[in-house]
Amino acid sequence: MDTETSMAPPTATRSRALATEAVHAGRDDLAALGLHAPPIDLSTTYPSYDARGEAERIDTFAATGAKLEGPPVYARLDNPTTARFETALARLEGTESAVAFASGMAALTAVLLVRASAGLRHVVAVRPLYGCSDHLLGAGLLGTEVTWTDPAGIADAIRPDTGLVMVETPANPTLAEVDIRAIAHSCGSVPLLVDNTFATPVLQRPVEDGARIVLHSATKYLGGHGDVMGGVVACDEEFAAGLRQIRFATGGVLHPMAGYLLLRGLATLPVRVRAASASAAELASRLTADPRVARVHYPKVGGAMVSFEVHGDPHRVISAVRLITPAVSLGSVDTLIQHPASISHRIVDEGDRRAAGVGNRLLRMSVGLEDVEDLWADLCQALDSSADDAPQEVHDRGDVHRDALPERVAG
Repeated sequence: MDTETSMAPPTATRSRALATEAVHAGRDDLAALGLHAPPIDLSTTYPSYDARGEAERIDTFAATGAKLEGPPVYARLDNPTTARFETALARLEGTESAVAFASGMAALTAVLLVRASAGLRHVVAVRPLYGCSDHLLGAGLLGTEVTWTDPAGIADAIRPDTGLVMVETPANPTLAEVDIRAIAHSCGSVPLLVDNTFATPVLQRPVEDGARIVLHSATKYLGGHGDVMGGVVACDEEFAAGLRQIRFATGGVLHPMAGYLLLRGLATLPVRVRAASASAAELASRLTADPRVARVHYPKVGGAMVSFEVHGDPHRVISAVRLITPAVSLGSVDTLIQHPASISHRIVDEGDRRAAGVGNRLLRMSVGLEDVEDLWADLCQALDSSADDAPQEVHDRGDVHRDALPERVAG
């Protein structure tokens, strides 16, 4: 059983490349333990014959939220397997710490509760966001109040009780991008949270541009195989301490088996993201030239997500794919496609949805690792199924955003 709660930093004096960190971070102590694969600790509780000592440790955690020194106490406080994943993700994002949760929404909830506990219940946010993130903020389910604005209005929207500024870039599902560095400057002393789920640390590290908090739905690219659910927040140790206290109190813990799978997923993250991104860029290029497609969205930063608007009936495209899977979620090794207005963003008010660019003809595709020609063949036959509904005129498809793509790809 692995009972170590913190991973020693690498002994190398120079910084390691991201691909190397993805393979080795969180595993630096394995050789000394006589192990090659990380162990899985499934214990929910741990024996202790020193009740006074345990009381002191628990008092310290309750007061500070700092990681416990010594052996674990209870799985809701900490888990050695999950701690390995947290260590690795923090290294990939370039932060002091990371705190893992049972889902991406549990992670966002914890962030909001940390700020609310300090009396800072106001959030400034830029649409679009993932539909459930939008709903959590807008519905006030946690007693928060949100001001929606565009990036240029962030500074004016900040109030004395503003606890957080939140953006998602590239955004779900339109792949709209914002200038993280410029927004961080507009935030002043208010923490900037960037949802980095789509880009991953392979394509961008928001902390390097001034963000204080980086959010991931780990269910997506970090896991990478559609078989594990989780969320994680990468941040400085001060903020992480508050997140641990919220996690302990609310119970939104990541299961150790999920922690193991997420750590394993990180090892291939750079390879998967780069391979899928190459296919996505090629598909975006072909879709841009296709008369059945009205507009294509592909971000400057790249990535494996492509969104496109069809002239015909998007529901017919969804029902006609055979190789591509019509399903929610993203970031898996296989390609998924879905209709955001019907599923992932259905919970957002229709007017707000449309204003954020999420129209009824928009489709979102998460490109996997299949051969690009097979994917294109499936897309072509699915697009044929909607051709009867297409209007006669062909509309403008947007502006140039990437040199590698044709001139009408919209970012």
